[in-house]
Amino acid sequence: MDTRTSQSSEEELEHLKEVSQPEDFKHPEPDASQPEALEPAHGLHWVLPIVVVLVLVAGVAFVLLKA
Repeated sequence: MDTRTSQSSEEELEHLKEVSQPEDFKHPEPDASQPEALEPAHGLHWVLPIVVVLVLVAGVAFVLLKA
């Protein structure tokens, strides 16, 4: 069974116009279908610097206590 939807020539032409346009990487805009992309990032963005500092402190302590 063929489940593809048939498109009118106008719809097909509009689709080809959308697909053929290159993506603008300098001015990206989130799609309206992605409301989460409009929100600022929440979460654990501060964890990586803390982990790096802890690893450095542990490394320095290991070297100083070993000597």
